[in-house]
Amino acid sequence: MSTKKKLIIILSIVAVVITSVIIGRAVIANIVKDKIKEARDRPVGVIAAKVNFSNFFDKLETFGTAIANQTFSIRIKKEELISSINFDEYPSVKKGDVIAKLNDQIIVAPFNGKVGKREITPGILGGDDSIIATLDDIETLKIDIKIPENFLGVLKKGLKIEASSSAFEETFTGQLETISSRVDPTTRSILVQAKINNESEKLIPGMLLNISLIFNETNSLSIPEEALVIQGNDKFVYLIENNKIKKNSVTIGKRNFGKIEILSGLNEGNTILAEGTNKVRPGSNIKITKYQ
Repeated sequence: MSTKKKLIIILSIVAVVITSVIIGRAVIANIVKDKIKEARDRPVGVIAAKVNFSNFFDKLETFGTAIANQTFSIRIKKEELISSINFDEYPSVKKGDVIAKLNDQIIVAPFNGKVGKREITPGILGGDDSIIATLDDIETLKIDIKIPENFLGVLKKGLKIEASSSAFEETFTGQLETISSRVDPTTRSILVQAKINNESEKLIPGMLLNISLIFNETNSLSIPEEALVIQGNDKFVYLIENNKIKKNSVTIGKRNFGKIEILSGLNEGNTILAEGTNKVRPGSNIKITKYQ
């Protein structure tokens, strides 16, 4: 076989190989393109949420001292005492119960409360005019709270109060009752007094309590925090309409308990993407698998 014929055969084989490679790459590219299109067109499963109203507020955290709602002090002279109530473990008494019997009178409870010893050693009355006990009404407690003067503009009667103590895993609620007419020039604070519900009588006078003062309460449209997307100065959510994703700009306000206040951009009842904002793009087909 001549050299010329060999060269022609080799060139032909190379041409066939090159052609095959080109055709193969084109076929593979089309297959990949079809797969990508199929994947893109396939609905993405998402978790959605409905836009609804929630409570939002600002909160000032401080401390306060518990005071009995009513207190009655019992002073008795030693020689006049015949008998008295058993003071063990702060016993509860009802209005009208006998607290102590004297030579010429009987002392009864003027209101429901708890009796406790004060300034007395067991078995010793002390002086002629000693305090042997107090009666405290603690079903409702007063709380003295000092508030920084810069919060004077938000203070008003009726503001919600939440009180707690490290002694109990419980929150006690109440409201602001009185506001002092003066600012303390030394501490630059104003004294306010609140009342909280203590029907369980767990809290007692003198306790230092953690206090949350709730103010600027609003009932506004809200979304889950995870639904908000922030890009630079832009804030938006993905609105779901007809199983399609649409970018929707919003104006936000307060954040409370995993919720974000929506001031504009959405309406009550709108359906939005609640989780997985990184999995979709505007125009994406989606399928709602769960509502938050």
